[in-house]
Amino acid sequence: MKALEVALLSAALFLPAAALAHGDKTGPNDGVVEDVGKYHVELVMKADELRVFVTGAGGAKVDTRGAEASATVLAGPEKRTLKLVPAGGNALAAGGKFDTRAGAKVVVSIALPGQPVVSGSFGIFAKN
Repeated sequence: MKALEVALLSAALFLPAAALAHGDKTGPNDGVVEDVGKYHVELVMKADELRVFVTGAGGAKVDTRGAEASATVLAGPEKRTLKLVPAGGNALAAGGKFDTRAGAKVVVSIALPGQPVVSGSFGIFAKN
């Protein structure tokens, strides 16, 4: 049991560093950025639209034509799963009404043509 406690404590100490590893976590479209598989994915969530932007190494835009993607929005007791559709360039989007309050979470799943499915989780935080 002692070894398990030491392992958990060690992991907890390294989590803050891992969380900060991506940098400022704000993308060029003022959204939240997370590493999702081999991609950097930026989530921009507005009251009437959810949009994700996919980039690769060095910030290269990844073409989303032919992609199949979804987003599950968890805000309070609400859970909605949306189909994201290619929206030009490196963007995928879905329209609707969304609760954008701090504390909401969004899980994004993306399958680009010829690539394995990748998934990532985003937290929505209050803007200062």
